[in-house]
Amino acid sequence: MNLPLIDLIVFFIITVGNVLFGASFYFKNKTSSQFTSGGGALPSWVVGMSIFATFVSSISFLALPGKAYMSDWNALVFSFAIPIAAILAVKFFVPLYRNLGSISAYNYLEVRFGTWARIYASICYILTQLMRTGAILLLLALPLNALFGWNIKTIIIVTGIAVTAYSMLGGIQAVVWTDAIQGIILVVGAIACAAILTFSMPEGPSQVFEIAAANNKFSLGSFGASVSESTFWVVLIYGLFINLQNYGIDQNFVQRYMTTSTEKKAKSSAMFGALLYLPVSLIFFYIGTALYSYYTAQPDLLPAELKVAGTGDKVFPHFIVNGMPRGITGLLIAAIFAAGMSTVSTSINSTATIILSDYYQRYFEKNTNDKSEMKVLYISSIVFGALGVIISLSLVGVESVLDAWWSLASIFSGGMLGLFLLAFLSKKVNNMDAAIGVIIGVLVIVWMSLSPLYFTEGNLLAFKSPFHSNLTIVIGTLVIFLTGFILMKLSSGKRKHNSKQKQS
Repeated sequence: MNLPLIDLIVFFIITVGNVLFGASFYFKNKTSSQFTSGGGALPSWVVGMSIFATFVSSISFLALPGKAYMSDWNALVFSFAIPIAAILAVKFFVPLYRNLGSISAYNYLEVRFGTWARIYASICYILTQLMRTGAILLLLALPLNALFGWNIKTIIIVTGIAVTAYSMLGGIQAVVWTDAIQGIILVVGAIACAAILTFSMPEGPSQVFEIAAANNKFSLGSFGASVSESTFWVVLIYGLFINLQNYGIDQNFVQRYMTTSTEKKAKSSAMFGALLYLPVSLIFFYIGTALYSYYTAQPDLLPAELKVAGTGDKVFPHFIVNGMPRGITGLLIAAIFAAGMSTVSTSINSTATIILSDYYQRYFEKNTNDKSEMKVLYISSIVFGALGVIISLSLVGVESVLDAWWSLASIFSGGMLGLFLLAFLSKKVNNMDAAIGVIIGVLVIVWMSLSPLYFTEGNLLAFKSPFHSNLTIVIGTLVIFLTGFILMKLSSGKRKHNSKQKQS
């Protein structure tokens, strides 16, 4: 398709401007501290917008409307848990990390349980970020494929190179400031799209709600007690655990706690980013539902290939190209790109920070200088960006990117929160108790993740996990925490018994 000149101009000005603006921070990154924490001098509102933009990503901008279009608002329940996690972060997590003073989120685990805990959590984090980056790069490619017919894999490669370049050059200052700009563009684009859809209905705005209500599109899911379906409660509990993990032990968030000058500013940043996400995610779900009503009322406007099951992620890009006024199309494509770039750049920067602080400075060169540290940060950024592109290419053709992302995130990060809760909530749990808890928890996570793939028929069905995949992180976390806690109690009781025997 030939995109109107005005849309091309809007898209390229915003997208190229973001890349150049981010790269310009190269001149402010002379030390590793400036690269990883911005010298602790970034404005709180900018950091808050950065937290919001990182949370949103193109997963929200494309996959959430796609999810609402294909089904209902069940996935919105995930957002309800975010304010709860943010409140806990402000009360407990931000003061914890600010007092420790380490740029690494996993230094605390080493303090409590030793080196193995830090290595385990940091590896899980890196794997999770790789999966996240791969999913986002794919979702970035979909609208450009719809616009120009360009090859999706080519778009992924070019986009990956561009984002890696400005992330590597600009460091956390580039990431946070471009996040803030990209977050504003994203919100404006989403509001514009929701308004245009609403007032483009043949019989007026009320038709959106009439068609949606008739087809149960506003449902938040079943309120039943099933653990094998995506009920309201399953998604809510999943959201609570994932967001506790985000705010409590995710390097993306913890690193931002260290970029402001005071603890008070860090707390306000965390709350601002969390509270902004809830209404914006509501807009995304409304867009998906409005798309359903729009194309139900005007079925001839939707091509036959997009009426096939499993193509929901492509309906929104199609509307952006064919249903939006000139100029707004370019803005929305730029907003989607902005959302994706902000999250990918964050993952690149935070992973490079972990490689430097958790591995290079500890095991390769303890007496480092700024020159060697910056070299490690640059190389790590390039390698991570390249791996993210490779994973994204392997995800091409996956039916629902959001489902794929949630499943992969649960597998790789399922054990991190349990270990953190053991460290934070119980000061008496020792190294061995925690290690045994993690081993048992990881075995449970592997069983829950893989049994639905391998135990599919005959007598093997008895060994298949009866739980929904979203509960992987929930059950994995609880198993780790409860195992470690029970072992601590048993060993404590045994020590008391032996002590009494000696006294007698």
